[in-house]
Amino acid sequence: MTDRALAVVRAGALTTVQDLGRPGHAHLGVPRSGALDAPAAALVNRLVGNPVDAAVLETTLNGCALRPRSPLVAAVGGAPSPVTVDGRPAPWGAPVRVPAGALLEVGAAVAGVRGYVAVSGGVAVEPVLGSRSTDLLSGLGPPPLADGTVLPLGPVSGPPARVDVAPQPRPPAELVLRITPGPRHDWFTDSALDTLTTRPYRVSPASNRIGLRTEGPALERAVPGELPSEGLVLGAVQVPPDGRPVVFLADHPTTGGYPVIAVVTGADLPAVAQARPGTPVRFVRAGRRRR
Repeated sequence: MTDRALAVVRAGALTTVQDLGRPGHAHLGVPRSGALDAPAAALVNRLVGNPVDAAVLETTLNGCALRPRSPLVAAVGGAPSPVTVDGRPAPWGAPVRVPAGALLEVGAAVAGVRGYVAVSGGVAVEPVLGSRSTDLLSGLGPPPLADGTVLPLGPVSGPPARVDVAPQPRPPAELVLRITPGPRHDWFTDSALDTLTTRPYRVSPASNRIGLRTEGPALERAVPGELPSEGLVLGAVQVPPDGRPVVFLADHPTTGGYPVIAVVTGADLPAVAQARPGTPVRFVRAGRRRR
């Protein structure tokens, strides 16, 4: 076992290959995709000596188990979780040396939702439109991992970081999202805008990489009917017929016909990746102090 490859022993609930995504192709109907918690993905890449655009694995809730065919350095970040190498505890948020044939296991997240696993050299599946990311909406990129999948690895490009542990943000107990008015905010009543920014919402279990769905008060429309499809951006807050806002994430559609009442500030989106169902959500107007 000397080749540069990684065998998937346990794929977990949903584990995908992700990098910085493929922005710039919306005119072709292609979403940007990429790691939902981009800072976490960038950090684990730095920990193992990879460039920031190297492909990593994004896990969902219950981790994964991997067996390298040659020695490598791995790092796990994002949602805090137990890490073991051949059953022995290993650090989370720090470089870990994994011998050839050893079992690297990432356990269930103790907080948050999405974990990130980087390995030295990065995951070297074939890129599509300049990215190795799995896109759940369009189907571009490699499919979600399955037990028995073998992933090629790239050449090692740098030494691992010399740290004991790297600080990472705690998954949110409350998700506070700063918003600016969207292109169709005038399709809603004044009371709807007040509802959005003063009433509590919570994360719906129906949320995924396409969008964060919310549970809470419905937003009242001032204009009936629907729009011809128009462009959508990352962080757009679209309101479907049930009146509950949806925040679009990395795999969002590039066009849609439901009105967009607001857009979430980009800096607040990584925390969305770690918000579990039931997490309180509060929308605040951008420029106001977050408490």
